[in-house]
Amino acid sequence: MRTVFIFPTGERAETVASLDRNLPQQRDPWTYNGDLYINIDDEQTGYLFSDWDPDDVTAVEAAMQHHPTWAVQIDISGRIDGTAEVHHMVALLLEHGGVATDDYSAHPWTLQEIESGETIDGLRFFDFRAFHELNQER
Repeated sequence: MRTVFIFPTGERAETVASLDRNLPQQRDPWTYNGDLYINIDDEQTGYLFSDWDPDDVTAVEAAMQHHPTWAVQIDISGRIDGTAEVHHMVALLLEHGGVATDDYSAHPWTLQEIESGETIDGLRFFDFRAFHELNQER
């Protein structure tokens, strides 16, 4: 399972309403095509940041210009590539701003960076193939 965290600007209730609108009749988790499992995680009642490197948290704080206390967590099934599905959900959730992180880089990605295919340290957003090549994992 691969994971993406999305830190949208705006209120949590707005994000929940957007997920409810776009993925109707489901929650806990929301699912997209049966391959993405989507939840809201937070620091008070969940595990957000509990196993994060402090430098990664600092990078998200700098990108958001505050310490976010909740995020949308998307777990992606290993049965699929998932790139198109993840990009679709990120575009939906970052429509009004914010950043996303993935398992492959410490960079908090903006929607503009993701959509333009920008590379940072040899990786694009959710670039698991290049990550494995760079780290010679098979």
